[in-house]
Amino acid sequence: MKTIKLKAYQNMPSYRKPTSFILKESYPLPPYSSVIGMIHAACGFDCYVDMDVSVQGHYYSSTSELYTKYEFGNGTKYENGRHNIKLSGKDQDYGMIRGMGNVEVLVDVELLIHIKLYNDDLIDSIVQGLLYPKAYLALGRWEDLLRIDTVEVVEVEDERLSKGISLSYDAYIPRKIEKGFDGEEIDITGTIYKLNKKYSIDPKTKMRKWDTQINARYATRGSRINSGEKVQMDADGNVVFFA
Repeated sequence: MKTIKLKAYQNMPSYRKPTSFILKESYPLPPYSSVIGMIHAACGFDCYVDMDVSVQGHYYSSTSELYTKYEFGNGTKYENGRHNIKLSGKDQDYGMIRGMGNVEVLVDVELLIHIKLYNDDLIDSIVQGLLYPKAYLALGRWEDLLRIDTVEVVEVEDERLSKGISLSYDAYIPRKIEKGFDGEEIDITGTIYKLNKKYSIDPKTKMRKWDTQINARYATRGSRINSGEKVQMDADGNVVFFA
């Protein structure tokens, strides 16, 4: 199958876990929704384009940095000594607290992303969008700029391994793929995340609702897949895990 293969780099990004608050922790790789959103922004799409992506990469270390955070309780009346920012309303003054927080960032992130489209007619458009994006590309926070190193169209084929293979990158492996290799779950250890992929906007509340979430295992590079397993692989020998 024809697939877009993207190699990219980020200096110090953060892919925030939505359940972390005191310390904004980062996923080890960008979640599917962030990658798909970046592709849509690069191409200037104004409606959702169905696609599957494989997200792999690695980083060299992690650290934390400070950021300014604001805490605002809906309807909280301003109290001198409790709040350090006063917001004037029609009927009363409201209180906000401005302080410092910590966010986890990853250092020197190299990414390998494969993009599989349901409509091959869009391949050229997405390649051009990634090479000549409509706006600057970011992945994670707005300030987490993405440097595109290479974009190419490659073939990904189903293969049965004649010998075991080690992963060249850290990777998200969807659980449905794990259980699909030869009908048996592959023996790879790693943390399982529930990663967002696709959302819709509720017409009444105008709130975002996640329609598709993927249970995926985070496997580190060097993890082994045994001989005899059926996998998808590109021409460079990288195993691909679409979700």
